[in-house]
Amino acid sequence: MPQLPSQKEKPTPIGTNDTLDIQIRDLVFRYRTFPIIKGLNASFDKPELVSIIGPNGVGKSTLIHCINKILTPNDNAVMIDGRDVNTINVKELARHMGYVPYTSSNAFPITVIDAVMLGRHPHAKIGSFDKDLEISYQVLERLGIEELAMRHLNELSAGQLQKVILAKGLAQEPKVLLLDEPTANLDVKHQLGVTRLLKKISDEKKMTVVMICHDLNIAAKYSDRIIMMSEGTVYASGTPEEVLTRENIRKVYDIDCEVIMDQGRPHILLRDDEPQSSDS
Repeated sequence: MPQLPSQKEKPTPIGTNDTLDIQIRDLVFRYRTFPIIKGLNASFDKPELVSIIGPNGVGKSTLIHCINKILTPNDNAVMIDGRDVNTINVKELARHMGYVPYTSSNAFPITVIDAVMLGRHPHAKIGSFDKDLEISYQVLERLGIEELAMRHLNELSAGQLQKVILAKGLAQEPKVLLLDEPTANLDVKHQLGVTRLLKKISDEKKMTVVMICHDLNIAAKYSDRIIMMSEGTVYASGTPEEVLTRENIRKVYDIDCEVIMDQGRPHILLRDDEPQSSDS
């Protein structure tokens, strides 16, 4: 008797543990023929706040986009809970991984609360509206922008819009939250407040928070771990004290500085040795 063909096994679902296990091995990515990521290795497998730093054009955003499937990495380079990210359904990924993009000036004329509710879409089901609405308002309150709930996005300032985009990512309640310059367009006070909040949420919710950051002192103050990128790969990875050294900053950013310790964290003082022109 001929044997019946065996049914194709369903892939193992991701997100069955408290955290996602993200392993990146020999990641390569090119825009056409121009290489952006060149054999990069990294891992994100526990609750912590990780800052990705480095000069413009070294591949920071490209790395984030390969992790969350905005871009397609080479096979088996990005593994999530043991599965190639290329094999994971977008909605399945969204139930466990959130993404906060760099703010665009193009804002649709929908209300703030409707925009934040979009973050609940991966979890939405019949009868969940009231719960989703409650979670969305709680996030707005935590960010101190609940008074904006009924305003339209195209009526907001750049800083307010950035906070709304962040609220949408937090409302998703992911295990991993990826952020592309989350403090862009914010003044110094709100840069500190938002980063402090991300660190607090990472600790309280046991969430892995990975953010691209251009302010070395903010990264030093709040990060559990820093990944310094250079020329499409990881130049250094470790604690702020291990990564933010004068030598590393000089080699990667081509600037000189002094690094002092402040409350147990490195603080960078930039030096400018170029001669200053005097007004005649």
